[in-house]
Amino acid sequence: MIADMVARGAAATPDKPALIQDDETLSYAQLDDLVCRCVAALKASGIGKGDRVAFLGLNTIDYVILLMASLRIGAVTVAVNWRLVPREIAYIVKDAGARFLLTQSAVLDNALAVRAEAGLATILLGDGDFEGRATFRQWVQGFDPDRSLADLADGDVAVQLYTSGTTGHPKGALLTHGSLTASLSQGRKIGEDWAAWLASDVSLVAMPLFHIGGTAWVMQTLNGGGTGVILAQPDVAVIIAAVQKHGITKMFAVPAVLNMILNHPDAQGADFSSMRVLPYGASPIPLDVLSRSMQMFPNAQFVQMYGATETSGTIVYLPPEDHDVAGTPRMAGCGKPFPDVELRIVGEDGQDRAAGEVGEVWVRAPLVMAGYHNLPDANASAFVDGWYRTGDAAYVDADGYLYLFDRVKDMIVSGGENIYPAEVENALHHHLAVRDCAVIGVPDARWGEAVKAIVVLKDGENADEAGLIAFAREHIAGFKCPKSVDFMTELPRNPSGKVLKKELRKLYWQEGERQIG
Repeated sequence: MIADMVARGAAATPDKPALIQDDETLSYAQLDDLVCRCVAALKASGIGKGDRVAFLGLNTIDYVILLMASLRIGAVTVAVNWRLVPREIAYIVKDAGARFLLTQSAVLDNALAVRAEAGLATILLGDGDFEGRATFRQWVQGFDPDRSLADLADGDVAVQLYTSGTTGHPKGALLTHGSLTASLSQGRKIGEDWAAWLASDVSLVAMPLFHIGGTAWVMQTLNGGGTGVILAQPDVAVIIAAVQKHGITKMFAVPAVLNMILNHPDAQGADFSSMRVLPYGASPIPLDVLSRSMQMFPNAQFVQMYGATETSGTIVYLPPEDHDVAGTPRMAGCGKPFPDVELRIVGEDGQDRAAGEVGEVWVRAPLVMAGYHNLPDANASAFVDGWYRTGDAAYVDADGYLYLFDRVKDMIVSGGENIYPAEVENALHHHLAVRDCAVIGVPDARWGEAVKAIVVLKDGENADEAGLIAFAREHIAGFKCPKSVDFMTELPRNPSGKVLKKELRKLYWQEGERQIG
C-alpha cells in the first residue's frame, strides 16, 4: 500500500530525516504529523475519495504533504506545470474538476487568472499571505492529526498527471494506487543492489514534481525509508552543490542535465564520490555524454531508464553491467523489460515485428495507467486488447533488449524513406564542436520533407554547415544526413529537459502545412 508509506517510516525511524529543502529538515515523525493534519484539513474542506486537489508551483515539501494526505483519503492529486500560460492551466484544472489549489507566490498571478474559469473554490498559498488567509502550513497546523485511512482498492485513481500535449489539449493520465504500487515494487523484484531503495539512501529530487519522474522519485524515496533532498528547480550549479553538501547517493538525470553538469565549471574538481546509483533517461543520450558522465561520477552505477507518464514510470532498464566507459553496443539501447512488463514491437499492419525490425512499442503491465481522464476516443486509440501503444518507434534484438529510435510522430519521411531524428542527432553529437543538437523534418518541394539539424556549438568552438553535413556522412547513410544546418545559442526545452521540437518546427512550417506532433 502506498498510502501509508510515511506512517511506516515514522514507525520505523521517527527521528530520521525524511525531506530536506533549503534550511528545512522534516523527520519522518514530523512529516507524518503534517500529513495527518492535512488529512483532517482536507476532510474539513469537504474533500474526499475521488475528489481532485491541484498543485501549481515549483518543487516544494508542501506538495509532498498534500500528495501523501490525498493518498490517505483517496483524493486524486493533480500537479500542474507551472510554466504553462493561464489558458493552459485553466484547461487542466477545469478538465480535472479540481476545486482546491495549492500554489506559490511566484505563480499566484496565473492561479488568480484562472480561478473563475476553472471553478476553483479554494486557493492556498504555500509561501506567503493571500487575501488574509493562512498559509498552507498554518492551515494544516490548525487541525488535529487524523490517522485514518480510506478504504482503497488497486483500481482507485491516486494521481492524475497531464501529458505535454504536443498535439491538441493535454491528456490526464490516470495513475492508480495499483499501478503506482506496481511501479514502486519493481526494484525489489530484480533483487540487485542498484535496484534497491535503501533507508541509507539520500536521493536528490530535482526533476519537476508535475512530471512522473519527480513524483515517482520522491515516492520511491519515502517508500524505501530514505531521505529526499528537494530542489525547487533542476539548476545545475545547485545540483552540483547539493550532491556534495548532502552526500547524495541517488539522482535521476535527463541527458541534458548530465551534459550541462559536464560543461559546468563547478563540476571540475567536485567530489561526487557519494553517488552510488545514477539512473538516466527521458530522451536519447549521446554515447560521448554517457561515457564522460561515468567518469565524472566514478562510484555510481549507471542505469538507463525508459518509461512514460502513462506507465507510472520505468518499464525498461539497462543495468550497470551493460555499461562501460569505453562503450558497449548495448549502451545505444534502453535495455530489457522489468519482470512484470510485457513488450511487443508492432508494425503499421498490426503484426509483430521480428527481432531487428522497427515498429511501435506496445506494453502490457500492472503499472500501466487506467486510461486518460474523460477521453474515450483517446483511450480507444491508445489501448488495443489490453496493450498500451506508447507511440515510440523501436526494435528488440535477439536477446530481448530494446533499442529506441524515436517518437513515431517525430519520424521524418523524405523521398519515401523513414528517418528517425535521434539517429542523426547521435551522429552529430560525436562532433567535438557540438554541445547540443536537434533534428527535425522541414518542407521540401522535391522530397516532401528534408532533414534539418539545429546545432548549439560549444563555447570557443567553430563549425559550419558543410563541415557538419560531411561529418554526419561518415557515421550514417547519406539519405539520413542533414540537408541543412542552422545554429542557435540554446535549444528550447521543457522543465524535464526534453527538446520542444514543436517549437522548432514552427520556424519552418507555414500555417496549413503538415506539422508532426
